Amino acid sequence: MRKTTWLTAIILFLVVSFANAQEHLDLEHIYNPDADAVADLARIKEQAAKEGKHVLLQIGGNWCIWCKRFYKFVHDDAGLKELTEKNYIVYHLNYSKENRNLPVLATLGYPQRFGFPVLVILDAKGNRIHTQNTGLLESADSYDKKNVAAMLKQWGPDALNPAYYTTQ
Repeated sequence: MRKTTWLTAIILFLVVSFANAQEHLDLEHIYNPDADAVADLARIKEQAAKEGKHVLLQIGGNWCIWCKRFYKFVHDDAGLKELTEKNYIVYHLNYSKENRNLPVLATLGYPQRFGFPVLVILDAKGNRIHTQNTGLLESADSYDKKNVAAMLKQWGPDALNPAYYTTQ
């Protein structure tokens, strides 16, 4: 009986440990400094068009505590995560001192002037439709759920469809 209890306890421990490891967020590698943003964005725009979504660019870097907070804030909130996944293809565009992505940022109107992270929303054709200063979404040392949700809804693909306003 003791062997069965110990075996059950060990199996339970391993299952819980594995589940927790699967949920662990790697906040040190959100952004890929070696990514080819031009090629990635071409692929993502194509995916967004197929799925009827917009592209949400989170511009920042692994060095940025507020970038990590925003990523974790959205990921850990089921409602915000669902809202994001329903409406957007998300891409984390790296910004660094030796930035290879300056030509991409130039086409987006130099959004880094708002600080980090900065969010840029593109339609599926790649047209910039909104740039969001995330400082306006902050609350104390985190973000305000109501404001983040409102921004995600306001710039989602459904909200930019005129029919959306006749059915609300």
